[in-house]
Amino acid sequence: MKISWKKTAEERERKRRRSDRLIVLNPNLPFETATGEAESDLSGLEPSHVDPQGCDPIRLAEAFQAEGNRLAEGGKFREALGKWEVAIRLLPDKAILHEQKAQVLLEIGEAWNALKAATRATELEPSWAEAWITLGRAQLNYGEPDLSIESFNRALEIKPGSKEALADRETAKHLVQKREQRHSSELNSVANRYQVRDKAENS
Repeated sequence: MKISWKKTAEERERKRRRSDRLIVLNPNLPFETATGEAESDLSGLEPSHVDPQGCDPIRLAEAFQAEGNRLAEGGKFREALGKWEVAIRLLPDKAILHEQKAQVLLEIGEAWNALKAATRATELEPSWAEAWITLGRAQLNYGEPDLSIESFNRALEIKPGSKEALADRETAKHLVQKREQRHSSELNSVANRYQVRDKAENS
């Protein structure tokens, strides 16, 4: 059994007028205009105010960005990522979109994609400390603590005293020290192994 809403004649007419107007607003569609009524709505506007696709890409990208922000704050990271992807397609040179994308990718465990997005943010806005911090975190999560220290240092050059950059740089330094200690202990165990064998051969 199919359930549907009963529409009044007025609602059907309103929907028809709206669809006619959408067709008129987009001249790239292969339809002729249904009525001259919708064209008259656009007659007072200068061509510079009407986008050929019927919308302003900057405002549309900002709307997608705001929706992505709202979703990310609610913990819906994949949905937020989808909104920011659309915004990036509309405004590919907006650094904050790439930086936000990198943060969400880090949240969902995609370190490589986060690294690419954060790198793009620093390319677009090299004087933005937050982008360098996000890049450092992505490098750290990808297993590159040496590179992350460089990124955190760059962030501290731009924004001296940044608590986030200082704390994350200390974490990276600790990981580098731990790696060096492990490496030197492995070298010692290999050297000891050979020494034991040499002693056994001499006796």
